[in-house]
This record gives sequence, C-alpha cells and structure tokens, in this order.
Amino acid sequence: MNIAIIGLGLMGGSLALSLKKQNYVDSIVGYDHNKKHTQDALCLGLVDKIVSFEDVKKCDVIFLAIPVNGVIKILNELTDVSPETTIIDLGSTKEKIVASVPPQIRKNFVAAHPMTGTENFGPHAAVENLYYDKVVVLCDLEDSGEIQEKVAKKIFKSLHMKKYFMKSHEHDRHAAFISHMPHAISYSIANTVLKQENKHNILALAAGGFRSMSRLAKSSPYMWEDIFRQNKENLLEAIELFEAELTNLKENIKNEEWEKVHQEMANANKLHDILD
Repeated sequence: MNIAIIGLGLMGGSLALSLKKQNYVDSIVGYDHNKKHTQDALCLGLVDKIVSFEDVKKCDVIFLAIPVNGVIKILNELTDVSPETTIIDLGSTKEKIVASVPPQIRKNFVAAHPMTGTENFGPHAAVENLYYDKVVVLCDLEDSGEIQEKVAKKIFKSLHMKKYFMKSHEHDRHAAFISHMPHAISYSIANTVLKQENKHNILALAAGGFRSMSRLAKSSPYMWEDIFRQNKENLLEAIELFEAELTNLKENIKNEEWEKVHQEMANANKLHDILD
C-alpha cells in the first residue's frame, strides 16, 4: 500500500512511525498546511516525502490526522478519489464528521477514533508505540465499503489495536465522559491554581497528585477548542453531572457528614477495580 497522512503532529507522526514497520506498506507520504511541521516530519524521518494534495489523492489509503473542522473541510476536497481508495479519519468526535461525508465517497470512508495520545503535540511529540495495545473505535462501519472495511481492520490489527464498534452518536456521548470532560476539568484545575498561587508556591508544593490532575492542561488549545465545539451538547451534559457530584461532596464536607464523604470516596474506588 501507498499511504498518505494528512496532519503530521502527534497522532499522524506516531502513526507513520508504526506503519513504517509493516511489510504491506510500500511508502508513507505526508501533507500538512503547517510548513514547519512538514520540515520537522522530514527531518525526523516520519514520512518518506512531502507531497502535494493532488498526489495525496493517488494513494491507496489516506489518513486524516487533523482537527474535526479540518477533517470536514478536507473530505469535501476528496470527492474525486478512486472507488478503491480508503479514507480513515482519526478525529476525537465522530457524529458531525460522519454526517458531513459527501455521498459520493461514503463507501471510501471509515470513521475511526484511536483512544490514545499524550498531552504533547507537533511532530516532535511522535512516538513509535503510541497505538500499540490501545483501543480503536470504528463507527458506523456498515456504511463503509467492503474493501475499505477490510483495509481498516487489517491496518489496526497490524498495529495491535483492540477494535470496538459502535454508532457515531454513541461514541460521542461516551467520549464526552471518558475523555472530553476530564480535559475540561484539567484546564479548570490549572486555571484555579494559577489565579490563587504564585509560581514559586506551585513549584515548591506541586506533588504527584497535582501533576497528574493537571497534566491534560498541557494539551493543545487549538485541538481541544475544536473538540469542545463539535461535541458541545454531550460535553455540557457531562460537566453538569460532574458539577452535581462535586456539589454533593462539597455539601457533605460543609455539613461535616464524614460518613457520607467516606462512602463517596469508597464508591469512587470501584472505578479502578474495573479499569485495572
């Protein structure tokens, strides 16, 4: 296969590194509107070469590793690809992307969300095993072509990813609770501390707990603004439910209902019984 990756940041760059190890890949080419990213991707050896958008269209597989709004725009510029071409997006929200796919390339398209990443971004953030042993959610796969479904499954299997299947609207609601809300909370925690503490106190007192809770606040504001916008309704529901839980804990602390506080924390412990 000749594979093109549009977007050469953390997700696209890491994907390129993993695909380079696969024996079914003949070449990996890149495209990015950010000229610095294209230069860095070449210097780091993430892709074999940078190509024009017209050359991207000639590839067997096209990965869209860019923000959701960019995916929607690019899809409308790929309407003349071959019927055999596979287009796979890696966006963090799915319903609006799926709804925006031009009908003439719906069979070409596979909606995927690899549940992986780090708080870093750009080509220099790329790591070889980012996708290894992680979950990838494939949405509305029944609307993709038979060729495209086989290609996508083959690629993600070769990356040792665990495949899950669901509807795009189900994905977006689940992602709001598992991924998007935690990012919103992390940004808020960081801003709360920044408005109360000077940098010397933060450096002196910030231990592992605070660093873990605030780590997501390092994530790209450009990417996450886009995600919050695209999944607004689900995110707001998740935030409101979180606010209710926090208010309940706050009231129990305020009223010195320590047995209830203890029970809330004990109940929360059960989450990691599931995760672990």
